[in-house]
Amino acid sequence: MYNIYSIIIGALIGLMTSLNGILSTYTGNYISSVLIHFVGLIGVVAILIFTKTKLTFDKTLPLTLYSAGVIGVFTVLFNNYTFVPIGASLTMALGLLGQTLSSIIIDNFGLLGVKVNKFNKKKIIGLVIISIGIIIMTIY
Repeated sequence: MYNIYSIIIGALIGLMTSLNGILSTYTGNYISSVLIHFVGLIGVVAILIFTKTKLTFDKTLPLTLYSAGVIGVFTVLFNNYTFVPIGASLTMALGLLGQTLSSIIIDNFGLLGVKVNKFNKKKIIGLVIISIGIIIMTIY
């Protein structure tokens, strides 16, 4: 089931990338980022109200864990910058390459408290295939 959820996540990210990029062509990169996050906030607040979930902050958690929101802002902003000049598919492909590389580093060294999952030859094959695909997409 988790594999299916992951495929759905990928499809949603593709849709989000396109919608965010199109919105930014009409409103500009910064305004669209504000609008995107404001609408997201409204959506999450509606879900919290519907599920009757209380919003709590754990003061014992490291502040760095809450920084993911800032990373999300830069993700949307950079998406908006790249969408028009290089298109949705190359934006997604290069984004996936970045995700793959950072995930391999995080897994290999057990960063951020995740379980160590060492780099192996199978991952090299996958990276080569991904890189060849991106090179082909970039050239053609």
